[in-house]
Amino acid sequence: MVAFFGVVIALGWIFAGVYGAPEILYIAVAFSIFMNVLSYWFSDKIVLKLHRAVPVDLATHRELHNVLENLSIASGLPMPRFYLIDDRAPNAFATGRDPKHAVICVTSGLLDILDRSELEGVLAHELSHIGNRDMLVSTVAVVLVGFVAVLSDIFMRSLWFRGMFSGGEGGREGRGSANGLMLLVSLALSILAPLIASLIHLAISRRREFLADSSGALLTRYPEGLAHALRKIAAAGRPLRTATNATAHLFLENPFGADRGGVRDGSERRTPFLIRLFSTHPPVEERIAALLGE
Repeated sequence: MVAFFGVVIALGWIFAGVYGAPEILYIAVAFSIFMNVLSYWFSDKIVLKLHRAVPVDLATHRELHNVLENLSIASGLPMPRFYLIDDRAPNAFATGRDPKHAVICVTSGLLDILDRSELEGVLAHELSHIGNRDMLVSTVAVVLVGFVAVLSDIFMRSLWFRGMFSGGEGGREGRGSANGLMLLVSLALSILAPLIASLIHLAISRRREFLADSSGALLTRYPEGLAHALRKIAAAGRPLRTATNATAHLFLENPFGADRGGVRDGSERRTPFLIRLFSTHPPVEERIAALLGE
């Protein structure tokens, strides 16, 4: 998170230097903080609406509800709101601004292919996200990535308009007032900053998944349950109908299926480096190996 704010402040400082307007830096920092708070406060409602989730019906899913309730008691966390997505793709996610306002959501496809111990592993993983406050980290990360991208885009467009409409003596004066080296650095940074911010976000997401895996295994005392669940989910290879890049990092496994290349016919294969680098989730084979101590 320090690195993220550092990128935002660096962009604001460089752009402020190019335009000779120190207020750009203050606006950049203030706006990033405002957007973080706003998205964090309403993240659960936005995500549930986006994926068309509905509350779990106790009449038809009493056992599933009991599993989550027992795990909540064991973890010492409040019982989160429980939602269901009618989708054959097996997956799950947790969201909400804090443990008292948390939500866990599973897909109907997940319930179709997992047994009780595997479901316990998945739900314990999602409860661990809540206990570890990963929703806060994820929300802040997403907003800062988006803000860096918008700030860079604004700068690039401003350079284009400046080049089109600056002419004559005024244009020469404007160009002369800007430091050439600073302009080149800011241009390069405006191109690279969104990529750097995205890579930081992806690295954070992958680390939090490993942490939730280990925390969930400690909660159930049965790491094999989550390991078997991950193997089944990866082998299913079915993308979520409502999958979107904005929420992909929230899910137990990548909803696009992009991280599932490491499992074929029930056996794990090593995921290529570039796929690992640009993925929202660690490779399935690495998560399974960590859970089983291999």
